[in-house]
Amino acid sequence: MRRADRLFQIVQYLRGGRLLTARMLAERLEVSDRTIYRDIADLIGSGVPIDGEAGIGYLMRSGYDLPPLMFSRDEISALVAGARMVRSFGGAAMALAAEEALAKIEAVLPPDLKDRPAGVAIHAHDAGALSDADRAMVDRLDRAVDRHLKLTLDYRDAEGAATQRIVRPLGLWFWGKVWTLIAWCELRDDFRMFRIDRIASAADAGGFRSERDKTLSVFFQREVDHCRN
Repeated sequence: MRRADRLFQIVQYLRGGRLLTARMLAERLEVSDRTIYRDIADLIGSGVPIDGEAGIGYLMRSGYDLPPLMFSRDEISALVAGARMVRSFGGAAMALAAEEALAKIEAVLPPDLKDRPAGVAIHAHDAGALSDADRAMVDRLDRAVDRHLKLTLDYRDAEGAATQRIVRPLGLWFWGKVWTLIAWCELRDDFRMFRIDRIASAADAGGFRSERDKTLSVFFQREVDHCRN
């Protein structure tokens, strides 16, 4: 969990009005007591009205609420354009999440920026580039990446030859019309990229633990080195 997310969660827990100890917060957020003490001190220093002390517990004075999100006009344009692209070219679950995120952003915008999202003149239309099956596969692969799940892929290469691969999904790349899965292929014992429109099926094949030489960052660095040479 990012530190910013953890601080937000601490505020949410303390807004419940109950006295919570550092140990209780640490267990909920899966961090050390020392981390909670440091986070509480930083929140108090930034003006959040938290009362209490170490060894006794903490609570928040009533009436406090988080300040509204503040975005510049350019930031709103970027968020809206990105959400529209995800809605047109992402998986079905991604598209729904993009819609919900836009609604949440619009709900907290100040009055002078309320009309900004509707005025963004950047749109995206897939023109049938992605089928419903492709959208479902994007979501399927995205979940596997997030949960560190190996997959058994039924795949057809560029020549149409069928093959079956057990892979460790690492990330997804979008190339304008085509999504590809970046994965560690256990058959080839190397990184490989698989076009999702050539994946006939993807079945769970158990979990995997990240290994230092089989990560997305290692793949990226190898690609950079290859381009330089």
